[in-house]
Amino acid sequence: MSEPTPYASTPTGAPVAKWNVLSIVSLVTSILWLSLIGIVTGHIALSQIKKTGEQGNVLAIIGLVLGYLGLVGFFIALFAIFIPLFFLGAAGGFDTY
Repeated sequence: MSEPTPYASTPTGAPVAKWNVLSIVSLVTSILWLSLIGIVTGHIALSQIKKTGEQGNVLAIIGLVLGYLGLVGFFIALFAIFIPLFFLGAAGGFDTY
């Protein structure tokens, strides 16, 4: 009587789903306040995920949300800080003499 080898009945496992790289890039760049890059790569990633069925849909959406929030924050800072400084300087508010 021959005994079966213990490795003969071990299944090879299910294939691992592939992650979309641009969704990860979108999330990372949005966290690093590179908002435009995060927005562009997030939209491209969502398009690719729809076509290929890869994982990373949530990462791309989070990257988009953070990217748009960063862009809005940039424009708020621009209007709240830099534009008043420009008009103050143009009106002669920084004269020291």
